[in-house]
Amino acid sequence: MNRLSLLAFILIFSGVSISAQVKGVDPQNQQIQRDASRGTDRGNDVSRSWDFGAGKTRSRGRLDNPQRLAGRRDYLVVQIIETLREKRMIVDEASSRPEEGLIITQPFTFARGAVITRNELTRYADLPRDSTVWTRGRYVLTIDIQSIDGMVNNVSVTAKIEGRSENGLMSEWSTLPSSGAAEEEFLVTLVEFVTGRSPDDL
Repeated sequence: MNRLSLLAFILIFSGVSISAQVKGVDPQNQQIQRDASRGTDRGNDVSRSWDFGAGKTRSRGRLDNPQRLAGRRDYLVVQIIETLREKRMIVDEASSRPEEGLIITQPFTFARGAVITRNELTRYADLPRDSTVWTRGRYVLTIDIQSIDGMVNNVSVTAKIEGRSENGLMSEWSTLPSSGAAEEEFLVTLVEFVTGRSPDDL
């Protein structure tokens, strides 16, 4: 076989081989590869925007204190007493003046024992950062109804927070700055009683 014949044979064989390879390619596989390469092309990340939960439900802020409520003052006094009863608190009748819109409670103990008292006090008061051992927590609510007109009143709530500490030899009650949680809890329940709707639903 001369060189010319050999060269022609090699060219013919190469063409058949390339044709066989092209026929053996799966077009679906080519489409997947194209889609994959297109998906990895993200462009410039600087232009992309991110959503950090902007569409999530937002929690409401604390209620206004004083809280403006509609109704005659004597009606609100009854609602306040019912709210206190619901929260298992007792009105101090000697200190209160319901006819003037002033209601004061007896001390309400919300925590007992060294294990849970510090955590509960932290919720209701601003505790000093020390190693004091707290064994009991209580508060007194003062509710004052100030009339704006005959049917609208401002109801303000003030909590006096106290914690009892022990050092092994003696124990004493200390007045602590309120965090506002006791006032908020009472106002939420009162608004539900007066309006029939929870502030969380508004």
